[in-house]
Amino acid sequence: MRHVVLATVFCALAAPAAAQQIALSFDDLPSHSALPAGETRVDVAKQIIAALKDAKTPPVYGFVNGIRLQDDPASAPVLQLWRDAGFPLGNHTWSHMNLNQHTAEEWQADTAKNEAVLAPLKGDWHWLRYPYLAEGDTPAKHDAARAFLASRGYRIAAVTLSFDDYLWNEPYARCVAKGDAKTIAVMENAWLAAAETSLAYYAALSHELYGRDISYVLLMHLGAFDARMLPRLLALYRAKGVTLISLEQAEADPFYAPAMNPAAPNAPMTLEQAMAARGVTFVPRVVQVLPFDSLCR
Repeated sequence: MRHVVLATVFCALAAPAAAQQIALSFDDLPSHSALPAGETRVDVAKQIIAALKDAKTPPVYGFVNGIRLQDDPASAPVLQLWRDAGFPLGNHTWSHMNLNQHTAEEWQADTAKNEAVLAPLKGDWHWLRYPYLAEGDTPAKHDAARAFLASRGYRIAAVTLSFDDYLWNEPYARCVAKGDAKTIAVMENAWLAAAETSLAYYAALSHELYGRDISYVLLMHLGAFDARMLPRLLALYRAKGVTLISLEQAEADPFYAPAMNPAAPNAPMTLEQAMAARGVTFVPRVVQVLPFDSLCR
């Protein structure tokens, strides 16, 4: 078994030879996490859409949970706003159902139920993002889900880049309520640092596996802190020479072949899975960068 020391690879990637490519994507439309006082779901969506438009990004997929329309009716305009901006929507199951915790039949029914929300909004919505990135905790469940997706013409929106942006949204709402600008500033710096470190981490895995950068698919969420920070994230990527591409362009990379065709033979869907499949040990990415539960309590 080979071992890779990621710190060494990070140094080698300080000045990549070719521009990195990233497809942005957002989960949990039309509402995600807590709202700061004075903001609405529509406000959050408009801020994110404006940042994407200002950066002239290609169309960005938003992945929908229909149950949020039921639980938060005021969020309903978000989906039409997204479509009116020229951005497509995809399926994130009706209730954000974790396949690992339910039967394959329950998960399939939940996924199919969400299609009634997506179809009237038109566009190419036959993309599925697994909630919690859970692909099934048994081979039978995993294979049943993929067969179901293949039978309905879905492609899988893989995730090969994440910095756990969702962790910041709830404490941010608490800090706004307390007027704690100092803690918010700490959160801002940590968020951007996490984004930068995550890109270096996944680039290290990609170079160890393939000697190049794959085209990355970034997972984000439609949260209030994401809306606050997105312009700065996009500026960070620009400064690094990153090219923003569409989900379709990213998943044309050969790495995503099993995601583009769920009927194809099973293969790794993440860079971590690909490392494990090759028997290469690696240092897991650090997730908990701040004491989120205690911030602004």
